[in-house]
Amino acid sequence: MIKVVSASPHQTEGLGARIASVLKGREMIALFGDLGAGKTAFTRGICSGLGISDGVCSPTFAIVNAYSGKVPVYHFDMYRIKDSDDLFATGYYDYIGQGVIIIEWSENIESELEPDCIRVRIGKTEKDNERIFEIEGLDDYADFIC
Repeated sequence: MIKVVSASPHQTEGLGARIASVLKGREMIALFGDLGAGKTAFTRGICSGLGISDGVCSPTFAIVNAYSGKVPVYHFDMYRIKDSDDLFATGYYDYIGQGVIIIEWSENIESELEPDCIRVRIGKTEKDNERIFEIEGLDDYADFIC
């Protein structure tokens, strides 16, 4: 597991961009963290690293936002997903393997995540903008990501 401390949203986006540089283009990235943890800022960084420069926002009401860059990115928000019928209705299964999938609120669909997905747990600290990232699935790139 890789642990990284980010002191600001800017650093969080930078971490996402570094991770983007090691992606092959078909990964699933499962984000775990409370409201305001920085999931969307982290996603914005990944998208930036993949050549998507603007328009990245939380898909809270749309459920999924699709972006075109070096590879397709599908950004899901699973906050309101309560059961398998809800998940199926999002088209989630159709997106697997079609590009990079980034999932906010992955805890709501944990049993449906790909076994080899990259798991990112984001925790708040006592400092307002500081976050602790625990990243599983990218250990081979620890020196570069940190």
